[in-house]
Amino acid sequence: MLIHNNLSEICPDRVVVLGAGGFIGKEIVRQLVLKKVPTISLGRKNVNLLSKASTNKLVGLLKPNDTVIFVSALAPCKDLIMLQDNLRMIAAFCKALQKVSVAHIIYISSDAVYKDSLELILENSCAEPSSLHGVMHLTREIILKKSYAGPLAIVRPTLIYGFDDPHNSYGPNRFRRLASNGEDIALFGEGEERRDHVDVEDVAELIYRIAVFRSSGIANAVSGEVVSFRELAEFVASEFMPKVFVSGSIRIGELPHGGYRAFDNSGVLKAFPGLRFRSWREGLQLVHSRQRLESKKVLL
Repeated sequence: MLIHNNLSEICPDRVVVLGAGGFIGKEIVRQLVLKKVPTISLGRKNVNLLSKASTNKLVGLLKPNDTVIFVSALAPCKDLIMLQDNLRMIAAFCKALQKVSVAHIIYISSDAVYKDSLELILENSCAEPSSLHGVMHLTREIILKKSYAGPLAIVRPTLIYGFDDPHNSYGPNRFRRLASNGEDIALFGEGEERRDHVDVEDVAELIYRIAVFRSSGIANAVSGEVVSFRELAEFVASEFMPKVFVSGSIRIGELPHGGYRAFDNSGVLKAFPGLRFRSWREGLQLVHSRQRLESKKVLL
């Protein structure tokens, strides 16, 4: 759950986004700039957290009144080498904090830290990851808690989609790319697993609110709604012409998360009255509208 250290919205003196070159980082920066929040964008070209010089660079860049949004990660974490590199990245940041203690840290984690459950997952649900990706994020969370005594907010998003997502992971983003190219959509099994999906713009809006209230604690960035991959694919296919087909396949391996992963986002909505997460249908319609608009620009 979140605790607000500001009684009302107060714009931070400056927000530093570490990992600003990634999909989520770019959207965070875009929204902060739109809201006229003083923002410094730091990507790998500015500070490579795997470099020996990164700690000293951060010490020279950070200021005591900064709010730091840490979204930098090698993801998804698939093997031991990636795990070690991700821990080296957070270690470099924590070493810098020993010399420059900033005003507020917001760490972008993942819902992968939670144990699989048939019950609705809340912020205080058991954190017992079953994947290296979840282990990586949970370990980084613990390292930050041990290294930083100031207000720390941990945001745990579920599966994120959005217009500018450069990845081709299974789900809405891949389905949209296939359909826009006139290619049929092949599901894993029959696409029966039901998951929560959240719009990247909603995630960035939540992070902005955490920044202006200087909140601390844990927040799940989730829509609160589950949908099957079959239903997602059918909806995406219906949005494009000529219509593409959605087909199942023989599933290899077990259903991820037992085929069900649902969340209760009432805690976040209570912390920020007026905040609203789009449903998956609303979010995908917005993404499709942006794609059509961009396509018209190209034609012009």
